[in-house]
Amino acid sequence: MYQQMIFVNLPVNDLDASKKFFTELGYTINPQFSDENAASVVISDTIVAMLLTKPFYSTFTKKAIADATTTSEVLICLSAQSRAQVDELVDRAIAAGGTATGQTQDHGFMYGRAFDDLDGHTWEVMWMDPAAVQG
Repeated sequence: MYQQMIFVNLPVNDLDASKKFFTELGYTINPQFSDENAASVVISDTIVAMLLTKPFYSTFTKKAIADATTTSEVLICLSAQSRAQVDELVDRAIAAGGTATGQTQDHGFMYGRAFDDLDGHTWEVMWMDPAAVQG
């Protein structure tokens, strides 16, 4: 059965530093789709973050590239299997050089935290109690 995928393309200042950051979070780099201009970060079977050098990123758009440290261009939200997994991923991101951002959201049935990566892109990590989803 076909599963739709998402490829999030993000401009980065330092490709090697960004690759190191995401591998420290536990993700892998797919060398088949990586070179000196881009790195394919495999987040899951259906989610891939494409980290692109800014000159390479600019070949895909005529728009100015946002400075994600001062402008929000996107909020990327990843699901987690548990509250502990939320904390683990965000804590690893901070240890790898990311920055905690926003407030911890604890609504009992839903729990989330967020971090900014090395280039200021905001990644939210959220867990929701499956019983609450089923209603």
